[in-house]
Amino acid sequence: MSLPIIVRVAVKALARNKLRTALTMLGMIIGVAAVITMVAMGRGAQEEIEAQIRAAGTNLIRVRAGNFRRGGISFGTGGAPTLTSADVDAIRAQVPDARHLAASVSVRAQVVAGNRNWSTQIEGTDVELPLIRFWEVDRGVFFDAAHVRSAAKVAVLGSVVSDHLFGGGDPIGARIRIRNQSFRVIGVMASKGAGAFGQDQDDVIFTPYTTVQKKLRGRDGVNLSGIFVSADSPDGIDRVAAEITAVLRAQHGLTPRDDDDFMVRSQTDVTTMRSQMTRTMTGLLAGIAGVSLLVGGIGIMNIMLVSVTERTREIGLRMAVGAKGRDVLRQFLVEAMVLSLAGGIVGVGVGFGLSEALTRLLGWPTTVPADAVALAVSFSAATGIFFGYYPARQAARLDPIESLRFE
Repeated sequence: MSLPIIVRVAVKALARNKLRTALTMLGMIIGVAAVITMVAMGRGAQEEIEAQIRAAGTNLIRVRAGNFRRGGISFGTGGAPTLTSADVDAIRAQVPDARHLAASVSVRAQVVAGNRNWSTQIEGTDVELPLIRFWEVDRGVFFDAAHVRSAAKVAVLGSVVSDHLFGGGDPIGARIRIRNQSFRVIGVMASKGAGAFGQDQDDVIFTPYTTVQKKLRGRDGVNLSGIFVSADSPDGIDRVAAEITAVLRAQHGLTPRDDDDFMVRSQTDVTTMRSQMTRTMTGLLAGIAGVSLLVGGIGIMNIMLVSVTERTREIGLRMAVGAKGRDVLRQFLVEAMVLSLAGGIVGVGVGFGLSEALTRLLGWPTTVPADAVALAVSFSAATGIFFGYYPARQAARLDPIESLRFE
């Protein structure tokens, strides 16, 4: 018989007992749905990680002031007053793969606008920060190099600060007061949301770092809190971080025996940690999906063995009129494959539904890639062939005379 005829006969045979067929398919449906949901959750989590990395900055490397000790007292990270603008210039000149740099000087202060006030972080930075942090200006403009050189008292508000100080109004051109200094608002940043560790990135005001140094910090204003650096490519992050370390050690006159008085941190640590968590979760779900597919395959094998027993006389009749053992083998293999493929296709639909439900009800990001669907369907067909082969072989080995006598 040709393959289309075999498939048609297989469908008719399975349709004789619809409830049993449906229950047999259930294990395969659950297994494939679990595979689709697992892949969707894993891919969605991976995309969420990448989105948070992009939100933190493009190939970001952060240099921070290190530990400072005096009289046996350790002042902790940020205590060493060693980072300066000269360090930024040295990195720019000696690390060619450092694409963008921005000095950072931060203070926390109460900000007043009219009859409203808000306590927030004042981030003194440079003109390249939006390029490093992949952050667009929603209204107005970001400050330029002229503002930095002149230590101009201009401010770019985060969206949270803008909402609290000006409500729904347009703050561009308005005046705010920071530590009794009057600043002119020239821009509002686009909303960025929470950072990798849950902090609100929009609760901030950006000003030129020279302004914070000279107008807001006082005597220790010449020092920097940190330096933001954007590497030229993701593959070069570790290399650029090592080059920055070497340059800063030379800048600070440190000997091989001296500890670093600064800290260089990249996104690699955060990415590795989150990727490990994603892999662990994906492995757990893959185990569940594998068990479900195994149960579904065993169910198919059991039902096919029952079907062979029930159709023994039919098999004997076919052989008596000229069917070969390989014809019977193909017939039962196709039936098992049709059973598993049908379960796989239904399982794909259920998997899509579960993925969408997770996104809508729990807010979990999910993405179902096309290759996962193809893999799940192919795997379900392979499962049908694998678990259907033994019953098909048993049917092919039946003696036609004994089969015709079977009651």
